[in-house]
Amino acid sequence: MDWYQMLVLAIVQGITEFLPISSSAHLILVPHFLGWTDQGLGFDLAMHLGTLVAVIVYFRRDVTRLLTAWIQSMVAGRRDGDVAMAWGLVLATIPAVIAGLAIGLMGEDMLRAPGIIATTSIVFGLLLGLADARPRRDREPTDLGWREYLGIGLLQAVALIPGSSRSGMTILGGRAFGLSRPAAARVSFFMAIPITVAAIAFEIVLLLDAQTATPWGQMGVAAVLACVSAMIAIHYFLRMLQSMSMMVFVVYRLLLGILLFAIFGWSG
Repeated sequence: MDWYQMLVLAIVQGITEFLPISSSAHLILVPHFLGWTDQGLGFDLAMHLGTLVAVIVYFRRDVTRLLTAWIQSMVAGRRDGDVAMAWGLVLATIPAVIAGLAIGLMGEDMLRAPGIIATTSIVFGLLLGLADARPRRDREPTDLGWREYLGIGLLQAVALIPGSSRSGMTILGGRAFGLSRPAAARVSFFMAIPITVAAIAFEIVLLLDAQTATPWGQMGVAAVLACVSAMIAIHYFLRMLQSMSMMVFVVYRLLLGILLFAIFGWSG
């Protein structure tokens, strides 16, 4: 892979990972449009590591608080809103891990067709718009129960279909269950941590099994670029949600889906 390709893809991953527009779709479409070969598993691993570091560093106080609450719930029997949220995030991760293992073992090539990406971009974009347009709600993450977290987790599992957007589906679920926009975004960011750890573990197993040459230098630069661009995207996304709705992302997804259908049809 040329360095300029690595630069573009790492920045695209960092920006789109936490916005409700599907990073996987963009990592499929950018090489498709530009005629580049697939970036490879090692590069995906590096970018996932970069975005994982970004969300942990940006929310380091919240992550520390929730991790402490989770550990104390098992060691000292602690019971409060932070404990409920921590266990809710664990519960919400289970459906995506199961679905991810199933898709990984069966192969996801059949899900990467432009027509599928276009369809999921449009359909789930419209659902995100509908959930976001509901009357004002101001619940906080600690107000959700295990049923709500499981529901958001199931939506996160659906988001393994390219074009759905993991952040888009989890924000959709949060808004549907009454969270404010910033609160729904925070839940989405927190949910990214355990599922990204699981994805990295799975990719490491596959990478070791493949026994291919590893471009450590490019992977390191890609991880740093993805991390920095992800932190910038998180910061400005949260600021935007203080005064704006999700409509700009809904419109973007609709236009993206229409463009894909116009260029590739269903099968590409």
